[in-house]
Amino acid sequence: MARIELQLAHSYRPNPQKDSDYALLPLDMTFEDGGAYALLGPSGCGKTTMLNIMSGLLVPSQGKVLFDGRDVTRASPQERNIAQVFQFPVIYDTMTVADNLAFPLRNRKVPEQRIRERVGQIAEMLEMSGQLNQRAAGLSADEKQKISLGRGLVREDVAAVLFDEPLTVIDPHLKWQLRRKLKQIHHELKLTLVYVTHDQVEALTFADHVVVMTRGRAVQVGTPGELFERPQHAFVGHFIGSPGMNFLEAKVSGGEIHVAGHRVPAPRALPDGDLRVGVRPEYLAIAGEGHLGALPGVVMRVQDVGTHQMLTATIYGQIVKARCTPEQVLPKEGELVWLRVVNEHTCFYNTNEELMP
Repeated sequence: MARIELQLAHSYRPNPQKDSDYALLPLDMTFEDGGAYALLGPSGCGKTTMLNIMSGLLVPSQGKVLFDGRDVTRASPQERNIAQVFQFPVIYDTMTVADNLAFPLRNRKVPEQRIRERVGQIAEMLEMSGQLNQRAAGLSADEKQKISLGRGLVREDVAAVLFDEPLTVIDPHLKWQLRRKLKQIHHELKLTLVYVTHDQVEALTFADHVVVMTRGRAVQVGTPGELFERPQHAFVGHFIGSPGMNFLEAKVSGGEIHVAGHRVPAPRALPDGDLRVGVRPEYLAIAGEGHLGALPGVVMRVQDVGTHQMLTATIYGQIVKARCTPEQVLPKEGELVWLRVVNEHTCFYNTNEELMP
């Protein structure tokens, strides 16, 4: 296992001049030895670029990569002792499941007895013990990808295992099982794992720490709870959650928050000027008329989704969503509703979308 430090930037263009020229904007980030991390963000945000720089498949255009304090910027994946699992299965169809799992160990001249023990251990973790003698060619795409995962995990001396959206080809009903297995494997083997995904459920259920990325920038690193409760960037509030955080354009003046002329007391000292008020649907509660921290809205629709009701309303033309309990009696479409926007869970962002102090 290794402690990985990234102090770098990367552009695929020869002479980058502006932020949009960079696939990865300048960053200084550390992945601790034995940690489980996820790189989360939309397509094109720089997740795979960062992963390939870690593995050695890509050399950063600026800066360096350190493994346990050793500069490995120009070292190959083999020299870094990295295992990487890709989006689609990378296996040998003519080999059996057991031989596929054993291949990385045989390449490193591991004794056969230890190979059998290790292959058996990984196969049991992946629930493939009964298929060890089957040829990979006859297996489903799900099973082939499980072999790819096993090949990445089978080496005991690996510095880190990097996963690039490894569950893409897996049937949805099996994904939760494999995520659970990967979490279990991490706890048992204490490997350094880095997992790339655009699926927040995958990231939040797998990783101890999630790196949220957008437009080549890592905007927040935190636990799932931290990302949900206190997003340090408006993008994190928008991207994490289903639906994401509500945002209202507002102004602060004299200790009060003004939304289209309606005023509510600021819960703490905020500098005068424009800001964005952020509150998650889970914390946007229906209140009585004139309630402290509440704003008037007009109901657009109410959706009953079984586990909860989703109320959509407009507050002075700005759309917000409130997650309500199934038994709660809600106003009907077109009716007035008071929503408590400012409470202990409310976040405030400046015009650059960074959390205000």
